[in-house]
Amino acid sequence: MSILEQLNDRQKEAAACIDRHVRIIAGAGSGKTRVVTTRIAYLIDECHVYPNKILAITFTNKAAREMKERVENMLGPIARSVQISTIHSFCVRLLREDIRELGYPRNFTILDSEDQKSILKEIYKEKGIDTKVYSYPSMLGYISACKTVFVSPAQAQDAAQFEGQKIKAEVYGAYQKRLEDMYALDFDDLLLQAHRLLKESREIREKWQRRFTYIHVDEFQDVDELQYDIIRLLCAEHTKLCVVGDPDQTIYTWRGAKVDIILDFEKDFPDCRTVILNENYRSEEHILKGANAVIKNNRNRIDKDLYTSRQSSQRIIHFSAADEQNEPVWVAAKIKTLHHGGTAYRDIAVLYRSNYLSRGLEKALLSAHIPYRIYGGIRFYERAEIKDALSYLRLLGAKQEDDPKEMWKSLAVRRVLNVPKRGIGAKSIEQLEEQAKEENVNLYEVLSHPALSSAKAKKAIHQFVSVIEECRNQAANLSIDLLMKKVLEDSGYLQMLQEDNETDRMENIKELLNDMQQYIEDHPDAGLDEYLQEVALYTDNDVFEGSDVVQLMTVHAAKGLEFDCVFIYNLCEGIFPSERSISEGGNPALEEERRLIYVAMTRAKKQLFISDSMGYSFVLDKVKTPSRFVMEIPAELMEDVGAKPRNRFSDDTDLYRQGNFSSEKPYASANAQRSPMSSLFEGSSNAGKKRQKKGKLRKGDLVHHASFGDGVIIRLEDGLATIAFEQKFGVRKIMADHPSLTKK
Repeated sequence: MSILEQLNDRQKEAAACIDRHVRIIAGAGSGKTRVVTTRIAYLIDECHVYPNKILAITFTNKAAREMKERVENMLGPIARSVQISTIHSFCVRLLREDIRELGYPRNFTILDSEDQKSILKEIYKEKGIDTKVYSYPSMLGYISACKTVFVSPAQAQDAAQFEGQKIKAEVYGAYQKRLEDMYALDFDDLLLQAHRLLKESREIREKWQRRFTYIHVDEFQDVDELQYDIIRLLCAEHTKLCVVGDPDQTIYTWRGAKVDIILDFEKDFPDCRTVILNENYRSEEHILKGANAVIKNNRNRIDKDLYTSRQSSQRIIHFSAADEQNEPVWVAAKIKTLHHGGTAYRDIAVLYRSNYLSRGLEKALLSAHIPYRIYGGIRFYERAEIKDALSYLRLLGAKQEDDPKEMWKSLAVRRVLNVPKRGIGAKSIEQLEEQAKEENVNLYEVLSHPALSSAKAKKAIHQFVSVIEECRNQAANLSIDLLMKKVLEDSGYLQMLQEDNETDRMENIKELLNDMQQYIEDHPDAGLDEYLQEVALYTDNDVFEGSDVVQLMTVHAAKGLEFDCVFIYNLCEGIFPSERSISEGGNPALEEERRLIYVAMTRAKKQLFISDSMGYSFVLDKVKTPSRFVMEIPAELMEDVGAKPRNRFSDDTDLYRQGNFSSEKPYASANAQRSPMSSLFEGSSNAGKKRQKKGKLRKGDLVHHASFGDGVIIRLEDGLATIAFEQKFGVRKIMADHPSLTKK
């Protein structure tokens, strides 16, 4: 019996096509790994191709191991001669043989991430660079991005405009010089130097072309131009290339992947055959039909309808929350219900578009005592920028009479004294710590009279203390969120993030401010100290170590994974699809966002839940509406639950599009001429105003809220007032008898 008999008809066609180039369009869960491994076994066992003439390239070590195991299970030890490896491993093999052509020894050093960090540590020490300002991962990401687009250190320095960019370019130059002195290569260099050898040396190129008759490339939709060029350089006239991928799952364009590479494959290889694998073995029918309906709205794709024999009577559950506080609570409650029904926590995943969205989820899961872990990421309150912001905030608290020394302030000072970079070197900080130790006071106390010889450091310290004291003096008059905005802006922290183009970190800061606003609304009588105590409860929670935990992750991190039950969280327009991506990338970016939701939906095997929420988003700076992707799922596949039907945008938004409360108008302030960052985070406080008698509230009344300022009531229902505040705070639902609310 032929090895191919275990495959379905489409899979057989793909595996048996060995006389020409072949492009296999493999939909999610269609058994692509099975096809590739069976094809390799077929070539060896039935077509009598020498195993060492076959090359298979993957993009993860896990995929390479899985492919090796499957081929060996089918053929036995003979399969070990097949070269199955990541593209980086292949390039290492090539370089070990031929890198002397470039003046490197064969025993060149390959740097891992720890080696790279060690080199950066030396450079940072020499140049007085603070890791809190320029973390090792962000610096290595910058260097990698430069290398993959062939930008040299000199070119990076020429292109640098802001101080942060100049510092990064300078570090890049020093880093690369150290690598050259050590005859060392990092992971990006492995590809770059292998490509250089194949391209520049005809002799080396033809030698490697003779090695292989059949080349296979897995996850072909994720290749970038450099990787594709290496693959093409390995192909001679006699070589047959088989590529496997799904253009509908091209979601890494920010990493260099180009969907056009797989779409236009036949232009580079005109005699290729295209085989579409569209039978899905993972998801139930309603999930696939929903995913198909969404992805069909993309134009730049190869049409394929996934189908399955796995029938289901269940529909996709869509929950629309009245506000963003209720959305994570609903998700947590649903997870509890699933768990009580027999679903293990490890079989449940919550997917979201951006990391900052984990904040509300984490709080809700902790409150419900649901174990979870952030897959491939860091918990919200453990992120560097959140710790920085809270450290600034801790320095603004009132003097504690029962703790006169306040030694805890030393921790906060160490974290933010030179963030952003102020020219206060490690030596100066060391001297300050010695002074504090001698005087038996906290580190902040000695900043008023620093025993330093450096005039530059003294001046910087004076400016730092001035900012802190000015903000501390305003603490009684400003709400927590406005106080946070002020200290981050006055300290230069926000400007630092802007100049370094740290968009993700900015989003996290905005989400922290949103957290503060929610806390103010829920605890109108609480102050700064109470908020910091509450946050400590979340930052100090034990990490769940067990294996039976709910997985929280971005959609990008979820690619290649599958779960019985999947929640797609905060599916709101501007969040998913990302407003930033669309504004910067136009329709191609929108199509990638749609591919991203397609990937998210096809992670689910049995049940799919999607959720969104109404109300104002501080990150978006506008009232939220359901994502267009929700609207693209046919109604018959959905079961709508929650506050609002899915095909209705909020009626509230139609009631206040006039006057000063328009959601369409830009927010005007007296400080309109300040920096873009200032306008983004601008706020005003009405604290200290004399409270008016409330009286009976009616629709249309002007009211004042202690935290959100003036607004107009647009709806009254069951004691709950829906109020449109100025755009900065948007539409909020507040109990009509709330003590913070007064009639004007």
